[in-house]
Amino acid sequence: MCGIAGVWMFAGARESVLHTCIRSMTDTLSHRGPDGDGHWVDEAAGLALGHRRLAIIDLSETGVQPMTSSNGRFVITYNGEIYNAAELAAELAVPLRGSSDTEILLEAVSRFGIDGALRRANGMFAFAVFDRETRILHLARDRIGIKPLYWTRQGGTVAFASELRALRVVPALDFTLDHEAVAAYLRHACVPAPLSIFRHVAKLQPGRRLEISAEGTREITYWDLPALAVEGQARADRRPAAEIADELDSLLRDAVQRQMVSDVPLGAFLSGGIDSSTVVALMQRASSQPVRTFSIGFAEEGYNEADHARAVARHLGTDHTELTLSASDALSLIPRLPEIYDEPFADSSQLPTYLVSCLARSAVTVALSGDGGDENFAGYVRYQGIERIWRAVRHVPPVLRQAAARGVVAIPPAAWDMVGRPIPARLRPAHFGDKIVKAAGLFRADGPADMYRRLITQWPEPQVLIPPVQASGELQAASAAGLDTVSRLRLMDMTGYLPDDILTKVDRASMAVGLEVRVPLLDHRVIEFAWRLPTEALIGGGRGKLPLRAVLDRYVPWELIDRPKMGFGVPIGGWLRGPLREWTGDLLSPAVVSRQGLFDPTIVARYLDEHLSGRRNWQYALWTLLQFQAWQQAQPLASPD
Repeated sequence: MCGIAGVWMFAGARESVLHTCIRSMTDTLSHRGPDGDGHWVDEAAGLALGHRRLAIIDLSETGVQPMTSSNGRFVITYNGEIYNAAELAAELAVPLRGSSDTEILLEAVSRFGIDGALRRANGMFAFAVFDRETRILHLARDRIGIKPLYWTRQGGTVAFASELRALRVVPALDFTLDHEAVAAYLRHACVPAPLSIFRHVAKLQPGRRLEISAEGTREITYWDLPALAVEGQARADRRPAAEIADELDSLLRDAVQRQMVSDVPLGAFLSGGIDSSTVVALMQRASSQPVRTFSIGFAEEGYNEADHARAVARHLGTDHTELTLSASDALSLIPRLPEIYDEPFADSSQLPTYLVSCLARSAVTVALSGDGGDENFAGYVRYQGIERIWRAVRHVPPVLRQAAARGVVAIPPAAWDMVGRPIPARLRPAHFGDKIVKAAGLFRADGPADMYRRLITQWPEPQVLIPPVQASGELQAASAAGLDTVSRLRLMDMTGYLPDDILTKVDRASMAVGLEVRVPLLDHRVIEFAWRLPTEALIGGGRGKLPLRAVLDRYVPWELIDRPKMGFGVPIGGWLRGPLREWTGDLLSPAVVSRQGLFDPTIVARYLDEHLSGRRNWQYALWTLLQFQAWQQAQPLASPD
């Protein structure tokens, strides 16, 4: 796992200028690759490629990048891991200098072309390959978006990098704030691809590649998830559940074993939930030694899953380490968040994700994670909830639905918590009152997709908070013709929330400490398999992820897993009213907000007052604002226009 960067000045530049620029770019990415720093410069072309190395496979000099192909035609800088490198090498049938997957990928590009190599590669990656013969620069990102890639073309300069910070050291580039991106960020607590927080910088979307030349830029989709989903559902696999579980078990065992290949120490994140427990169970099955596992707990009741993780670890016989996160830990970490995430990002589970990465890195260099199980196998309760709510309210006149919504919202979440107390804890969702109030907003929706957007948004109408913005920063749903409601929502998550939030969070948190995190549940073969399963094979009896549950049941007693889903939640609401109150007040004070001139200070003050007084719980909306304010304060912008 590494950091990559490059700059191409079409008008040409002296070798010394290119060297200085690319070295400055890779210096900003040293956290992503603490084991080495490499540069390649072609003065005649005006191109420089850079690389920061985190050595995982082939620790020798034969794995150093940027790397030139054996025929001298192609040069690569690459971030990621190819899990079927051995099969690719066998297909190449050519002598190799070393055993790195970088060399195998590069020689695959040389022999099969970019598309042929991408079609064959099983892995997570972002890379750049320069074809010295055609003078075309190829950029590519993995199918689901595990690894990041930013790029910009401004005037006669092209630049790309794993993180925004590396682009900002390139001379004469424009980094004007994009208000539409800010609006999208306020909705989703992250900046969704292809947007970046800057108007003239983009993220390459998952499953796509770019061809860049002096004449122009062309974007190509090499793996089309919406088309794959529609085709898979049209040819749904209706075999008995036991046969489906058998195939999934075999597929996951193969995916996990492939991702356990490493020349450095390896472990896993373990929360005690279905997804991480499945990954760890299959790791332990494949290992002759106890697997190193790591988990984070919370001092606050209702957020702590450490006991569950410990019980699963004890059953599987792993070598388990856990750490309890307190408000003081959060206080010490929060000032670093803008530096770690580099772009405004406000999923509050960024805190424990970073800390569990630190914990793991103290013992291992690679960790496997259970991310992706909910999106892949319909595990989120909201999928079923939205389907049921829309079926119940779709024939009710909008005016009546809106009146009902106003009535529900008028009752504070704390009161709804009291109403929900008679519900057994195992059946009552966490943060019951907040969920009831938020669900009321769904009554205003004009369809299940609109309900989904309202459910996941932090600020439903960001244009009110940012008066100059006319549009809403709305995410567009991927084409979903022929999909049922649950499938449509899964697809929206897999093309938005998963890469833009979950995988971004894991990448930045882990790479900040030089830890490589792998996600076997997002092996593209697993994704394609899951999309061939009909919704009734995924959901039944009010529960999702049925095939994954069936696999896990073979390795872990169900009583260790069967409990309400908690997620990687953080007690942000209480912290903002308590130990983080002063920090919150400083960043969101009317004077600071007015001086920055971006957000409406009256609205910000109202939300803050209602939260601090306990009348409303605006923890996530405020956290989104706070993370933007902290980011902007940490790196002042040239212009907010």
